[in-house]
Amino acid sequence: MAKRISNEGSLGDVLKEIIQSHHLQGGIDDVLVRNAWKSLMGNGVNTYTRSLALKGSVLHVELTSSVLREELSYGKDKIIRLLNDELGREVVSAVVLR
Repeated sequence: MAKRISNEGSLGDVLKEIIQSHHLQGGIDDVLVRNAWKSLMGNGVNTYTRSLALKGSVLHVELTSSVLREELSYGKDKIIRLLNDELGREVVSAVVLR
């Protein structure tokens, strides 16, 4: 049974409690990472991005271009840093390019 939330508290605190009690943070992080990828990588990379999936803290990126995959593999640390900076917290710890 769901825990009853008191009427006292800020809206932000209530939303955090709902997200935590219903285990929604993983899905929210997935959407945030997808949006951050689109905004940070630009149209050139997004054109060749087939799918993105955040599994735990590992971002799986499927690309249609082997040349782009090789190029991005050299900058994995920078990609992780940019995504985490965009999100404001440590969400992505590794990137797997396929």
